[in-house]
Amino acid sequence: MFQIKKSLDHYKERIKLNKRSYLVYTVLRILVIITAVRSFFLGNYESLLLCILSLILLLLPAFFEEKFRVRIPTTFEIIIYLFIYAAEILGEVNHFYTAIPIWDTMLHTLNGFLCAAIGFSLVELLNRNSKRMHLSPLYLTLVAFCFSMTVGVLWEFFEFGADQFFGLDMQKDFIVSSIASVTLDPDNSQKVIKVSEITRTIIETASGEQTIMDGGYLDIGIIDTMKDLIVNFVGAVVFSVFGYMYVKYQDKNIASKLRLQPLTKEDIAKQNEKIRASKNPK
Repeated sequence: MFQIKKSLDHYKERIKLNKRSYLVYTVLRILVIITAVRSFFLGNYESLLLCILSLILLLLPAFFEEKFRVRIPTTFEIIIYLFIYAAEILGEVNHFYTAIPIWDTMLHTLNGFLCAAIGFSLVELLNRNSKRMHLSPLYLTLVAFCFSMTVGVLWEFFEFGADQFFGLDMQKDFIVSSIASVTLDPDNSQKVIKVSEITRTIIETASGEQTIMDGGYLDIGIIDTMKDLIVNFVGAVVFSVFGYMYVKYQDKNIASKLRLQPLTKEDIAKQNEKIRASKNPK
């Protein structure tokens, strides 16, 4: 337990090395703590756990920098903090996902953009000791795009698994007014049967209990999954274009501001010295 606390304190001190990032981190941390206290007194322990998870996630950039010896740009670090708060606290605890229909779409688009930025940097980070690496801009762009889409697909796998095994609804349902399915074909000849202008759906259980939905038929997740992947695709493509322009023409666009940079042993030593100096001021 002492070692965990020591590590957490170390990561907090690392965040302090950048004043702008630390300011955003501090403000969001205070807001999360306030939300956690409110959740505790309201007896909403699920939200309380999400708040605790958020506090841990806010330390991830510092952990990532420490373990993988990279420098996360200030802009990127601040976006990560805001993304965590928007997804966990605003989205889950404050129900923005249902109150604001585009909230989930916005975050998945941003996720596609950010993951492409990480994928863009991975080639350099994983080959930092290579002296013979000369990759084309198109190759780097392709790696960034594929990495982003892979992360997006894996996340949808996670949502599907959580829904199937734990009875959650991470893949949000949609009500649709028309369907087309070969399952409705009584002859099993794979003929597509179309049903349109659906106004009501009645679900009846084995016990005879009925649930009536007005407005159409309940789609159980496929539309949400495909929508998430499509907007992830959009975000990945947008960053890939910026990344290509940056490498091909040395265009100092947003890709250069989100590029993770490897740290040398000297850089790490200087950072650790600053952390020790902040802990033991003279």
